[in-house]
Amino acid sequence: MKRILALILAGVLVLGLAACGNSDPAPATDGEGSGDSAGVTKLSMATGGTSGTYYGFCGVVSQVLNEKLSDTLNISVQSTGASSANIDLVDTNGNQLAIVQNDVMYYANSGTDMYDGKEPITSFSAVMSCYPEHVQIIANKNITSIADLKGKKVSVGDAGSGVEFNARQILAAYDIDIENDISKNNQSFADSADSLKNGTIDAAFVVAGYPTTAVTELATTYDFNLLSLDEEHANKLMEEYGFYTYDKIPAGTYSCVTEDVPAMAVMATIIARNDVPEDAIYALIKGIFDNKEQIAAGNTKGNELDMEKAVSGISIPFHPGAMKFFKENNIAMPDADGEADTAGDAATPDADEAAE
Repeated sequence: MKRILALILAGVLVLGLAACGNSDPAPATDGEGSGDSAGVTKLSMATGGTSGTYYGFCGVVSQVLNEKLSDTLNISVQSTGASSANIDLVDTNGNQLAIVQNDVMYYANSGTDMYDGKEPITSFSAVMSCYPEHVQIIANKNITSIADLKGKKVSVGDAGSGVEFNARQILAAYDIDIENDISKNNQSFADSADSLKNGTIDAAFVVAGYPTTAVTELATTYDFNLLSLDEEHANKLMEEYGFYTYDKIPAGTYSCVTEDVPAMAVMATIIARNDVPEDAIYALIKGIFDNKEQIAAGNTKGNELDMEKAVSGISIPFHPGAMKFFKENNIAMPDADGEADTAGDAATPDADEAAE
């Protein structure tokens, strides 16, 4: 009898364990993007520091779209270390979406500059450009042109940063070698502003959406020049680097800037893992443009959302969902080399590329 009871109990235990093993897992929210039982695709977006523009802008985008597209999309935002960290998070599937500088995006995808010596990261593709981040070159009043920076003490951002590579490229367009023709300083934006005011440097590169807090604060107590970049050198840069665009910093952006200042810009760009569903990315872009007025009401960068500019400065493959949206709206897109291409002729990434 005892043996029979033991066999019965063992059988019950086995059945119980099998039932636990067959239970459905909870829908993913922060890992791999998933659709829940109601058909809502959940995506996590890597942004930047909580006081930065990336976090604020993407927070408004997610808030608006989660309200307007509650039956199809749910987007959560995560505070991160910005561009390079975001690319690593997307590559390791920590996030399905991220906002990054398009030049850093290109370096990672091609294994160049910041990513020189590393395997190219091809697990992500471009979704859309959102707004420009200008290369602002602030200098003391004795310096009136970029060519004047030769022989001067210049801060070029943190060592190995995207800012340093922007400075290297722009200086080279003026035949100035960043290592030999200037006294190079590696400082943060805030430290650069303090050093310029104190006279320990002559100029500084700042790459950010304007107005930039550190530069705005400097302008309250220090009169500086914001150096312009002429069209000839701009064209030279854009021919060599597909991620640059030519724009202007408007008069009045800072109290000492009385005229529009032509400048190079990189774009704050949304990227997505290649395995995010096409329909989800299509819905994301459509939702942004259908609700851009409401996004602009929550964050001023929303005023710069423009369908034509949304494909500018992108020199890596587009996500199929993005290609579908821009094709339907007859937007000419650049190809992977940065050359203009009509959306109707743009080729979808092949199966091998999409699977990487």
